[in-house]
Amino acid sequence: MEREFSHISAMGKLRMVDVTSKRVTRRTAMAHCLVVTSVDIGELEARDDGIDPVLCARIAGVSAAKRTAELIPLCHTLNLNDVDVELNRRDRGIEVTATVTATQRTGVEMEALTACAFAALCIVDSLRKNDPTARIDGLEVLKKEGGKSGKWGRLVEDANKKPPR
Repeated sequence: MEREFSHISAMGKLRMVDVTSKRVTRRTAMAHCLVVTSVDIGELEARDDGIDPVLCARIAGVSAAKRTAELIPLCHTLNLNDVDVELNRRDRGIEVTATVTATQRTGVEMEALTACAFAALCIVDSLRKNDPTARIDGLEVLKKEGGKSGKWGRLVEDANKKPPR
C-alpha cells in the first residue's frame, strides 16, 4: 500500500493541509533530543560573562515554538497555550525536552520538535569554543495527545506494555 504525503495534493503540488473540518481539541506533544558533548556540563553554568546558556536555550526553545509556522513553510500558525522546555544533565551531555499544548484543529508536534531543536542549537553554540564536535542526537516526538488519533507515541506505547513476568 502506497502512503500519501499530507502536504502533496492529488496533482503532485505542495499544499498546506486543510484543517477546516477537524474538531478543535486540546493537543499536546512532547519531543526530545540529546546534545552530546565531551565537555563537563558544569562549565556551562560557570561562565564569567554573566550569560546563562541554559536559560538562553530555554528562551530560544519557547521563542522558536511560537514561530514554527515562519520557520517551516507548510505549518499552520497556531496560538499556543503552553510551551515548556526542560534541560537536564545526562552522562554524555544535556537532554532537551519540550512539551507544547494548544487548543487547535491541528497538532503541535512540529512546535515541540522546533522548540527542542533551537534549544539544543543554543547549547551547541555555547559549547563551540570548548567542544567543536558537540552535536544533537535523537530529535523525535515522544508522545502526542488530542485530535482524531488520540494518544500516540513511544512513551504511550511503553506505558501500555505489560511488565515482564
